[in-house]
Amino acid sequence: MGRPRTTSDEAILGATARAIGRHGPQRLTLAAVAQEAGLSPATLVQRFGSKRGLLLAFAAHATRTAAEPFERARQEHASPLAALRAALVHLAEGVSTPEELSGSLGFLQLDLTDPDFRAHAAEHARRTRDEIAALLADAVAAGELEAEAATLAGAVQVAYNGALILWALTGDGPLPDAMREALGQTLRPYLAG
Repeated sequence: MGRPRTTSDEAILGATARAIGRHGPQRLTLAAVAQEAGLSPATLVQRFGSKRGLLLAFAAHATRTAAEPFERARQEHASPLAALRAALVHLAEGVSTPEELSGSLGFLQLDLTDPDFRAHAAEHARRTRDEIAALLADAVAAGELEAEAATLAGAVQVAYNGALILWALTGDGPLPDAMREALGQTLRPYLAG
């Protein structure tokens, strides 16, 4: 009988995210993730098989949990627009330096060049767009916006991703502030009243 797991896969994937932020996926090692998680590299090999297996599990987890920030924001905010702002700002809060964003962009290289990673990234992007569209549709129904929610969802998603890149290049203020500004500029023409 095997020993019980003392560290959940969820905790290991959280440690993986932190290690990617520091090292990027190309320089990431199982030893770095193991140290971050307080485990041995052998434990990671036993659970995930390899660095690739761990990174694929990380990508799958990100896709499965893509809706969580939006669900949490809906519970915390009565206004659909406030919930949308809160969800997108929350997604950006884990990044405080351009170097940390660089790790995520390194992961994008995997997403673009490996079909297994690309499938997870494409599904994550679809789920994120669907969550944005749902909150925008709620904002239209609540009288906060005058727009076609499905069309505007694409613009909001582009503004979110563009704000990440521009912030990393310019370093102007904290990323959550840059995200709020980009979202405000995108939605301003569609605000009701």
